[in-house]
Amino acid sequence: MTMERISAAETSLSGGDPATGEMVMRGHRLPDLIARPYEEVVAILWDAELPEQMSREALAAARCDAFARLSPRFAAMPSDLSVIECQRFLLASLPGAAMTPPMLVAGTAVAAAAAIRLVRGQAPVAPDRSLPHAADLLRMIHDAATGEAETRALDRYLVAMVDHGVNASTFTARVVASTGGGLSAAAVAALGALEGPLHGGAPGLVLDMLDAIGEADHAEGWVTAALDRAERLMGFGSRAYHIRDPRADIMKDSLLALQKSGAGRAPEGRLAFAEAVERTVLSVMAARRPERTLHTNVEFYAALLLEALGVPRAGFTPLFAASRAAGWAAHVREQERTGRMLRPSSRYVGPLPDGRPKTGRGQE
Repeated sequence: MTMERISAAETSLSGGDPATGEMVMRGHRLPDLIARPYEEVVAILWDAELPEQMSREALAAARCDAFARLSPRFAAMPSDLSVIECQRFLLASLPGAAMTPPMLVAGTAVAAAAAIRLVRGQAPVAPDRSLPHAADLLRMIHDAATGEAETRALDRYLVAMVDHGVNASTFTARVVASTGGGLSAAAVAALGALEGPLHGGAPGLVLDMLDAIGEADHAEGWVTAALDRAERLMGFGSRAYHIRDPRADIMKDSLLALQKSGAGRAPEGRLAFAEAVERTVLSVMAARRPERTLHTNVEFYAALLLEALGVPRAGFTPLFAASRAAGWAAHVREQERTGRMLRPSSRYVGPLPDGRPKTGRGQE
């Protein structure tokens, strides 16, 4: 028994229709929001639970505050941490009393950029409060100014990922919030839920898969062998949609726009190769499992977009967290308003004393 089709919460924040692929956020269709800056979309997302807490100025000030609070921690960072572990270490070091919703969004972004650089042996870069959030995030990663095309591409990524119903990390945040744990504890727990490959960690593995395939002509043999070994094909399949993930085309269009502008750092021919692999995967799966149609999910083209923006693979999940932090903040507040603790029931199926037969006992 799983919680797959069990409604864990009622939310007025965002949701997707599994059958049609329509994704709605606070009454707005995602395609109608995608061209707006991240700060504006967060303000829309927060308009019910956290009104008037988000603005470009508030987020810029929070980035500077977060960097000042985290700076003493940079030298104390253990040298053997991964990028996501480093981000979690930094986020957890921000005091709970200072963890406002803008501080969470800013702190997660600052920690992501700092973690990417620290793991590479580079010094973190201080924020520039004069810049929009996406532009400053890229600048903090690369220690260089970025162009309008790159900023627009990252904005679209951040907006597409900002919230998506009650997913694994958001559910984790809501569970902690329901116990009265507070925003800081909820966010750190949610970040922990991203470390596995099934939620948040998939985009980097998409590129690993493309590298393993190597050439388009090798795709069918590689995919067939992977399926024979019962391996998961990263970037395909979704628990949320029965059709193609609507965000996949947003990511692909963003990548195409970035390439058309002459910007981006993707390897030559990367997109054409990825498209060939995508066609092969869908074709092979349709032939092998016609009763179970597999579709491309958002991670497939999100991986290519982040790669083109120069983000290292180990930084993909921290960047996802930097976007989703705004959703976590809104869900924490929404859950707190219910005044109820999330405590699912379970069924004990283990052995009973004296050899009695199992009865499938409930446990409240």
